[in-house]
Amino acid sequence: MVPVPLPSPLQETEDERFTKHGVRLLLKRDDLIDPTLIGNKYRKLTPNLRAAAGRPILTFGGAYSNHLRATASAGHALSVPTIGVVRGDELAARPLNPSLAHCAAHGMRLHFTDRATYRRKADPDTLARILREAHAEDAYVVPEGGSNAAAVRGCRALGEELPEDVDVAVLACGTGGTLAGLAAGLRQGQQALGIPVLKGDFLTADIRALHQAAFGGQFANWRLDPRFHFGGYARTTPELEAFARDFENRHGLPVERLYVAKMLYGLVALTAEGAFARGTTVAAVITGTPFPA
Repeated sequence: MVPVPLPSPLQETEDERFTKHGVRLLLKRDDLIDPTLIGNKYRKLTPNLRAAAGRPILTFGGAYSNHLRATASAGHALSVPTIGVVRGDELAARPLNPSLAHCAAHGMRLHFTDRATYRRKADPDTLARILREAHAEDAYVVPEGGSNAAAVRGCRALGEELPEDVDVAVLACGTGGTLAGLAAGLRQGQQALGIPVLKGDFLTADIRALHQAAFGGQFANWRLDPRFHFGGYARTTPELEAFARDFENRHGLPVERLYVAKMLYGLVALTAEGAFARGTTVAAVITGTPFPA
């Protein structure tokens, strides 16, 4: 039985970088939603686990993918077989890094594929070949990052859980599925802001496509600010690291570096720029917590 996630807590947070601009900061603690499936991974994966109906789950990710780790953890907890298609050369990935070692330790069968094939994974013929080579023709396929129509509908509750006095909900974006669901669940007048952690301008089109697939229409209550990716996915800088440590010290909150730190940094910068009018209530969605090494 795949459980339905309970609403995550909302935490009032005093931080002078916001209060001096008249902005009220709340933290939507999705990192506390479940000890095994953290935050948005829970919301995105549980609808897909239900749809799989006991079939093996096959999904995709890079060597440091949080999505692969979460899928492996979910499969282990629910006794569902999982296969992770990993971008890159297997020999180069040995010995396994902590992310892939976690996947293997939690029962995920790893299948490595070259980068050219990985880029074409959405092509039906290429996908069929990957499934054959992975001996997973009967698998239920979940896309990279877990973002499909089922996942987006699962993330709609994230917006619905926010109280009426929240004006803007902010979160980090990888594949856009969580933002798409969040926007769909907001009340009239509320806005969603996504901070992409990857470089490139593909995400707007992807989110629109996810809205169309999940709900048959579009939403106009969201936007992206692409300035805070710090070099792209899995990239950090000393400046970002110092910011994350400082936020942890101020608030006693473990800050995940690849997504959450970039979102919080962007939120502080936007507030300093005057992007939010005085009296605005902002809810920052903490989508995950650092994985142990």
